[in-house]
Amino acid sequence: MSSTALDRPLKTTPLSEAHVALGARMVEFAGYSMPVQYPDGVMKEHLWTRENAGLFDVSHMGQARLRGADPFAAFEALTPGDFSGLKPGKQRYSLLLNDDGGIIDDLMAARPISPDGTGDDGLFVVVNGACKENDFEVIGRTLAGQVTIQRLEDRALLALQGPKAAQVLAAHVPEAAGMAFMDARALTGFGVDLIVSRTGYTGEDGYEISVPGEAATRIWNTLLADERVRPIGLGARDSLRLEAGLPLYGHDLDEATSPVEGGLNFALSKRRREAGDFPGADRILRELADGPTRVRVGLNILEGAPAREGAEVADERGAVVGVVTSGGFSPSLRQAIALAFVPPALAQPGTPLKVLVRGKAQAAEVTATPFVPHRYVRKP
Repeated sequence: MSSTALDRPLKTTPLSEAHVALGARMVEFAGYSMPVQYPDGVMKEHLWTRENAGLFDVSHMGQARLRGADPFAAFEALTPGDFSGLKPGKQRYSLLLNDDGGIIDDLMAARPISPDGTGDDGLFVVVNGACKENDFEVIGRTLAGQVTIQRLEDRALLALQGPKAAQVLAAHVPEAAGMAFMDARALTGFGVDLIVSRTGYTGEDGYEISVPGEAATRIWNTLLADERVRPIGLGARDSLRLEAGLPLYGHDLDEATSPVEGGLNFALSKRRREAGDFPGADRILRELADGPTRVRVGLNILEGAPAREGAEVADERGAVVGVVTSGGFSPSLRQAIALAFVPPALAQPGTPLKVLVRGKAQAAEVTATPFVPHRYVRKP
């Protein structure tokens, strides 16, 4: 078995054998053995998801329920979102912040509405796989006495993404068809209990579906039996989220990066901004008022090879002004694109820049993100 740099065996998800049976190429990711691609390859998987429905295994992510007298208000001690006002049936993107206003992790937190019409079963949280041990330690330490953490390690997490995802899932879970972007519900489907949210990290319409681990392979195979669905690996998941202009924690975001620098102002709720009662508020509110020293932007790479993470960004005179944090080839646009940090003065769309790839300066231009428009389904 493959091992990590510390020579520890890799963890596996409940779907590991199913991936191998499909001919997946397995790689290490966040301490897990995960499929990076299947025999069709990243390009075809990417385009299939844009046109049909792609099925992803994201069971390496950390799932948990936070329960207590008021877990929603308690969670605000770590985040800048309005969780006291989170309505039953809704989900919110948010950030775990440190005292300096840096991002410990980005996450989804939901109050799934149950069949009885309430959302009283605590806060359902999904965090990044590589960060989950630290995240839950921070949450547990900070909120000790206010919440208990029930880690849902016996559950798998599937993402069904693409313009045909809703039709596919409705055949098995009819109630899912009536959900809109960022809705979350506790439902029954495939003969088991599910936690379904209409969300994902591809920019496409779709769902994330939390399922009991023992049922994961059966549900995976049932969905793949639909001719509109194909399995998709981490390679295409990354190229899809890059086209959608979505940051990847550990690359585009880290503990030194503030939400303002990262272009995540929407995660700072109006009530919390006015109260200034979240970690790192002094820095974040100052950056909102005066502007940060750097901001995340999209780049179209106009010539040459893709600029990968770590490539330097230069102005027209050749002076280094920033760095690429994510980059690659866009299958949808058939050109190289990237996310980078640059000074605000150079962040306007259309600003000409250069990226330094293997010592060669290549022309680039700041562009608005997303590179490919989002297709989330919202309520009128």
